[in-house]
Parts: sequence; structure tokens; C-alpha cells
Amino acid sequence: MMRGSQLTRRTFLQMSAAMAAGTAAPGLLARGAADKEKPGWKMRLSTSSIHYAKLPIEQACKRIAALGFEAIDIWSAHAGCPHLDDVLGRLGPDGLRKLLQENHLKLYAFSVYKGGYRKYAELLGKAGGGVAIRGSAGAAKPAELTARMKAFIESLKPDLELAEKHNSYLAIENHGGALLGSVDSFKAFVEINTHPRLGIAMAPYHLQGRNANVEDVIAIAGKQLLFFYAWQRAKGVGQLPGHGPTDFTPWLAALAKSGYAWYVNPFMHHEPEPDVMSAALAKSRDYLKACYARA
Repeated sequence: MMRGSQLTRRTFLQMSAAMAAGTAAPGLLARGAADKEKPGWKMRLSTSSIHYAKLPIEQACKRIAALGFEAIDIWSAHAGCPHLDDVLGRLGPDGLRKLLQENHLKLYAFSVYKGGYRKYAELLGKAGGGVAIRGSAGAAKPAELTARMKAFIESLKPDLELAEKHNSYLAIENHGGALLGSVDSFKAFVEINTHPRLGIAMAPYHLQGRNANVEDVIAIAGKQLLFFYAWQRAKGVGQLPGHGPTDFTPWLAALAKSGYAWYVNPFMHHEPEPDVMSAALAKSRDYLKACYARA
């Protein structure tokens, strides 16, 4: 043994046994080191500010942080959500960073369905960078799918140049009746897209509307999956994990298998009043943690 090395009694006995059996002790230590270098997939949780659209962004952040979420997805003016435009016009990037730091939240995403990415690109970059989420285009006939998808991805070049400049990513959400919507359209997107800052925001709610297998689509998206809505097809708070009928355990297992590197984002539309929303999200948080333990 080299001078200064420290071995526990257990390790010493393991090495002795290994040498007695004719097995080299370095192999034992190497296996132990390798085990430490193979952590399992870790689920990280975020949620969206639009769940508190009736509250100022400061109160939305405070509630999301109090629920134990690690990061936030801030929405532009879809359904009248004021948050992102308020940040742009009043807080600016420095104010947003300060607000998030005070609440121990990380910036995950800007949802820019209304207003578009270009309006908020500089703000996102100066606030630390993240994922900008938008929709695709009108649906294509099967015979036109590949050509339409190529044209769509080509049209994103100016936005992707901005994403590179502002240390951000562009994620395209699937939707019913949209270009990115069917299982075949996911395959076409993944095959055509080669840009490291372009990927997918997956909404299982819309996939379930097409009777698509969510786990299969997660596998198709692979490393191009940048955002995952933990969102099921149901009414009201039933859209949230743990409230509606869907078992989210297979979805989380599929995310783990694919090596998904971003956040799991419980989500719903048409949010109830804030206190009911907080209670519903708390249940979803606990439910997802239980599914994660099983997955």
C-alpha cells in the first residue's frame, strides 16, 4: 500500500479475500469506482407560471417555489397570461434573475406561443438562457409530410441563429391538427433535424388525443426531447398527474430509459383559483415522486 492511503476494515477484508481467491484487488476497487460513476436517472420538477395567470409574476414564483419545484416555465400572453410581457417591460433580465434567486428557482423555459421567440430572445439569454417553446405549423397530408417538415425546419434558421447567440434552445410542441402531431411527424422531425439547439416539447395530452403510445414517442424523440409536459387528457384538474386516470410510471420509465436530461413539468390549461391550484399541484408533485420511485 502507498503511504497515505486509507482503507476501511471492510475494504481491507474484501481485498484480502479477492487476493486469496486469485483475483486482483485493483479490479475490485475499479468496480467500486465504476459503480459510483453510474448514478440512476434523476427526475427534476418544474411547472408553468400560467397556472397562476391571475397573480403577478412575483406571487407566481413564490407559490411555485413554496411547492418545492426546482424551476419555472414563464408564459407569454396565451389566454391572457401577463407574466412574460411584464418581465420584459418592467423587471428586465436583472430583475428576473433577482426574483428567481430570491425564490431559489431556476429558469427553465419561456413559452412564447403568443409573441414569438424573437420578441423574448434577448431577455431569455440575458436572464441566463433556457428553452423557448412554440408551436409548429398546419397539418400536412401523409404524402407531403417530409417535404413540409423540411421546409418548416428550414424556416427556423433565423430563430436558431438567435438561440445560438443567446445561449438558448428552441422546442417545438406537438398539437392536435398541427404539423408536429402524429407519430410519423415525430419520426420525420427527428430524422430531418440536425441542429443541436432545436428539439421537441412533448405534450402527451395531444398524443393521447390521437391514441398514440406516449412511451413509444418518447423513444422516437430521444435526445431531441427538450421539454416534457406531465399532462394527460382529462377535464379540469384531471389533466394533472395524480388526478386523472393515466398511470405516469411508464412515462417516467421511458424518460429514464431515453436519458431525458431536462425537467418534468406538471401542466394543465384553464387553471382554477390559486389556492385550489396549489393544492392540486402539491398532489401532482407527490404523485410524480411516487411514480419516480417505482420507475
